[in-house]
Amino acid sequence: MVTSPPALSAPAFPPQTRGLPGVLSTRWGRAVIPSLTDCLVIAVFVWLFVAGPTGWRVLLSDGDTGWHIRTGEWILDHGRVPTQDLFSFSKAGAPWFAWEWLSDVLFAVLFHTAGFKALLLFTGILIAAFTGLILRYALWRDANPLVAGPCILLAVGTSTVHFLARPHIVTLVFLPLSIWLIEADRRRPDGRVWLLVPLTVLWTNLHGGWAILIACLVLLAAGSAVEAWLGVRAWSSVWRYSALTFTCAAATLINPYGTQLHRHILDYLQSDWIRAHIQEFQAPTFRNEGELQFEVLLLSGIFLCGWLLARRNITGCLWILFLGHSALTSLRHAPLYASVAAPVIASEVSLQWARWVGGYKKTFLPGIFHQLGKDLVPSFSRITLWPVIALVVLALLPQISWPTDFPAELFPIKMIQARQSVLETGRLLTTDQWGDYLIFHYSPKLKVFIDGRSDFYGSEFGNDYMKLMQGAWNWEALLQKHRFEVALLPVEWPLAALLKQNRQWQLIQDDGKALLFVRRAEAVQSRLLSRTKENPTER
Repeated sequence: MVTSPPALSAPAFPPQTRGLPGVLSTRWGRAVIPSLTDCLVIAVFVWLFVAGPTGWRVLLSDGDTGWHIRTGEWILDHGRVPTQDLFSFSKAGAPWFAWEWLSDVLFAVLFHTAGFKALLLFTGILIAAFTGLILRYALWRDANPLVAGPCILLAVGTSTVHFLARPHIVTLVFLPLSIWLIEADRRRPDGRVWLLVPLTVLWTNLHGGWAILIACLVLLAAGSAVEAWLGVRAWSSVWRYSALTFTCAAATLINPYGTQLHRHILDYLQSDWIRAHIQEFQAPTFRNEGELQFEVLLLSGIFLCGWLLARRNITGCLWILFLGHSALTSLRHAPLYASVAAPVIASEVSLQWARWVGGYKKTFLPGIFHQLGKDLVPSFSRITLWPVIALVVLALLPQISWPTDFPAELFPIKMIQARQSVLETGRLLTTDQWGDYLIFHYSPKLKVFIDGRSDFYGSEFGNDYMKLMQGAWNWEALLQKHRFEVALLPVEWPLAALLKQNRQWQLIQDDGKALLFVRRAEAVQSRLLSRTKENPTER
């Protein structure tokens, strides 16, 4: 008689250890299996830098990166932080604050390690950290993932305006991290909130955005006082957060310039000229996709302040109103508002959603989605090495084209590289952005009239620059005043058309985007002769 083989019995594992949940209960499983947070971070990364039309080049859209690298090189070569200008002929030797000096050094080290590839990867890591950080912060605030996801994507879309390889990317990470530390301490006080003190020291030497932290801490102390008066918080919290504010403010003095840095930044932020003429300091126009996403977050935040006040969360309301006002007066603050407001909006909407569906049957469709979101929380509550692995893969893939220079569609790279001998012959007039590139490409051989350091040049040189750009009525007098001998101008500048018609200037190259002019030799001789007559001792 043929007998069938005995049935194989299932392994004697406890029910809770079978399947994916069982794997995730182990340490290696949590480290190896990607979470939904990993997937979101990687998706944002691919969306921004792989699938997009500009790829990694978009991070080099601002020429300031160039002078940051060269400043870092100077610091490494000389072993000290500069106190005088390094790059201009217009204000040569004038006092200058390299107040992002530590970022400059980091940029220089990365650039010399692997060129722009290392610098852009580092920037990409910070952008990925920003995305994952605000998502995890929203979930920590008990936000439903189905609500948190869209809010975080709105915040990322708002912040793309400042996704650039510049030091301010550090502030985009440090601000929500600081707010999270504070909120965790407000929920359950412990010693971790004092990590803000060394963080402030580091922040102060990386980027000037530390001033936003000090403002938020002041609002924290004030809001805690109101909350204590209303009876929802102990008065001891007021003294705790006042001491934290004072200590962090004192920590900002640990920088190469001492209190002079604070005075300089205050003047910079109060400059009417900068607010009127520098685009990132102007109010949003709500005409592009990123600004429209900011508008959604702004209106949502203002509306939800009513809910915060109803629960007597004065501090949260003050933060949203302060950062929202800052973003309305200066577009550069919109990403900072989004990084703080989006997690709060997600958690408040989730709270109201839970209250709404709580009175209905479990078969109620919004209730089903609410429960689905709650079930997804464990999948979002982890972060593994997969985002880092994705970055490594991108770095190693031969198919990925890494920039070796700034974008040619924004900078006249070929003309600048081909005309070095002409550009170095005399005092050069060009745009502030192209001045940044010239610093990167030719410093210290070539000095510029103006570049992206708007805090350094001030309104006097800034006004002359704007008048020249617009071809104002006194453009010839301004050219004489600054003794320009070479001009590299965009074709759309009115001054370019004026120089074409002026006999003292000769057009030597036109590539369709930029025009290169030199002052004719007889005009230079005439100018030197007139200067010698005015000042016989000048040779």
